[in-house]
Amino acid sequence: MPDNPELFDDGWRPATRYPDPAIQSFDPRFEKYWLKLSAVERIATGLRWAEGPVWFGDGRYLLCSDIPNNRILKWEEETGAVSIFRKPSNFANGHTRDRQGRLVSCEHGGRRVTRTEYDGSLTVLADTFGGKRLNSPNDVVVKSDGSIWFTDPVFGLLGNYEGYKAEPELPQNVYRMDGNSGAVSIVAEGVLGPNGLCFSPDETILYVVESRGVPNRKILAYDVAANGATVSNRRIHIDAGPGTPDGMRCDIDGNLWCGWGMGEPELDGVHIFAPDGALIGRIALPERCANVCFGGLKRNRLFMAASQSIYALYVNTQGAPGG
Repeated sequence: MPDNPELFDDGWRPATRYPDPAIQSFDPRFEKYWLKLSAVERIATGLRWAEGPVWFGDGRYLLCSDIPNNRILKWEEETGAVSIFRKPSNFANGHTRDRQGRLVSCEHGGRRVTRTEYDGSLTVLADTFGGKRLNSPNDVVVKSDGSIWFTDPVFGLLGNYEGYKAEPELPQNVYRMDGNSGAVSIVAEGVLGPNGLCFSPDETILYVVESRGVPNRKILAYDVAANGATVSNRRIHIDAGPGTPDGMRCDIDGNLWCGWGMGEPELDGVHIFAPDGALIGRIALPERCANVCFGGLKRNRLFMAASQSIYALYVNTQGAPGG
């Protein structure tokens, strides 16, 4: 795989020439998505571990978790101002918006999934299953039928840095909460460290990152049943090799834009995969990227939560709804 290991040897610096050398194409299919007059921007820094970006177009701002600092930050598009949206955040990790525009959050500290109502109050959507506490909900998406799908690994229970050290009470599962009844069910079991997840644009495929896969981390794919409530046909969609996939989002053409990194500098950034699982492009960053989301007026700006900073890049596609 081509790489530019010397790209950030002297630390972060924005590109002064187009096209940005941080953007790499490995397949002709990526060319249509690469805006040659767009460059990676670092819009915020000073975080400890950035995660869970989510875009609020109605307010023209981005929210992003800073998990170890137990806070959610807010970045404003018009002014570039960064402020604290919520602190303490219960060590919030992944976020999304439901189809009514409300913030849905995964909390390590609270071991729960919550919804922020229009008045700012919190509603607990799920904190137990079968009478036992959830582990540490990690990432979340909302399907068009209003159902909420989330992963529940043990990462937030492993110490007191991104949550509270505790023993797990449940296996690590992927759950679905019905949008009408609120009933919670297991949709995927046996995933080693379930992490980021998203749907294909037509919602017929569910992608889940297996972040503790052996010998390599993987992105799994499942077929979603016609009733939208169960999945089947588990398969390995992408073998990450030495890479570390984390959070991801799908664009309207079915490409996966995946936070990536850890191990070698040439792995850090965002990897883009075509619907057939082929790596077609990469956005190199000087930090490991944990998660991404699409935003901006046309959902064509990719926001990247990467370790201690947040980056952004305009691309020639749009994020699929529901991420």
